[in-house]
Amino acid sequence: MFIKNTWYIAAWAHHVTDKPRARTICNEAVVLFRDKATAKVSALEDRCCHRGTPLRFGEVVEEGLQCGYHGMVFDCAGTCVHIPGQATIPKQARVRAFPVVEKDEFIWIWMGDPESADASKILDYPWHNDYKKWPHKHEMYRVEADYMLMVDNLMDLTHLGYVHKTTIGGNPKVHIDAQMPVTPKETGLHYIRWMLDSMPPPSYVKAAGFKGNVDRWQEFEYFAPGYIIQWSGALDTGRGATQNREQDGGFQLRLFHGLTPETENTCYYFWSTANGYRQDDPEATEQLFREIDRAFQEDKGIVEAQSAMLRKTGAARLVDIVSARARVHMRRTVHRILAADAAPSPAAVASAAVPAK
Repeated sequence: MFIKNTWYIAAWAHHVTDKPRARTICNEAVVLFRDKATAKVSALEDRCCHRGTPLRFGEVVEEGLQCGYHGMVFDCAGTCVHIPGQATIPKQARVRAFPVVEKDEFIWIWMGDPESADASKILDYPWHNDYKKWPHKHEMYRVEADYMLMVDNLMDLTHLGYVHKTTIGGNPKVHIDAQMPVTPKETGLHYIRWMLDSMPPPSYVKAAGFKGNVDRWQEFEYFAPGYIIQWSGALDTGRGATQNREQDGGFQLRLFHGLTPETENTCYYFWSTANGYRQDDPEATEQLFREIDRAFQEDKGIVEAQSAMLRKTGAARLVDIVSARARVHMRRTVHRILAADAAPSPAAVASAAVPAK
């Protein structure tokens, strides 16, 4: 089951043009496009109501999205506004439209009840709007795994010392011994990991040229069901990082992680990395992106292998360990929201209670 009454990322904003772009989200086929006149993004069910042809094979015209099979045109609300050779348009000639919002370089989509789509509930990521202080690059992977397995991966960072030995990882014991207070929240959680007086990982040395040990942090804020805002960095040991992380020099980056379910066993992983240490050096931003891309490809490979194994064996014999406390809370939060999402709305309950005439 999927949480439907929530905002998911459908695409990076610049990937949606006046050419139809298909997505499958929560097992539903969607097509995205920009209006020719206003450049506003729309999202429709990727299925023409005439013969069921996917609308992604059509083209954007002045009136909307034209089906590539028999030329019917649908506006941004999903209403058919033109049928070639036919003056009268049946009322049922329409396709489902999904609420969409363009914000912070993302295209957000609402797959549930459109009446409940509140754009103010979309999380803020202002760092995408500040290229001067936080120059950044972004990517999207299609991952052959349940999106929740990718969220699990981000909730238990003790894997860094094993999966990412040559990039962002470092010594496994440093990660296991990290101080990590976890603060539960209504719609997620917050935690910060401190690895004090530790050897910097290879990626940090490449970026900032550390010569000795550092005080390193990883701050994560999780928003259910699939979004994590991360601020990571390091300062030379002795500079008082725990009292003040906002210092010149050293190393810091911001990462956004967004997981959108495609099907029960596949998902889209939207991520961006922002350079907060050598902002005037474009090569630093490129180098950081390459390092993070390499590390995240390692995550992708191991989670896809995990997913394939779990599809064969199931999860009945899995064991939780102490490092999983953030992941366990995350799962509980998602299960609670999923149960509330599946419950009938008060309006539906009231309607069902009205006796038939």
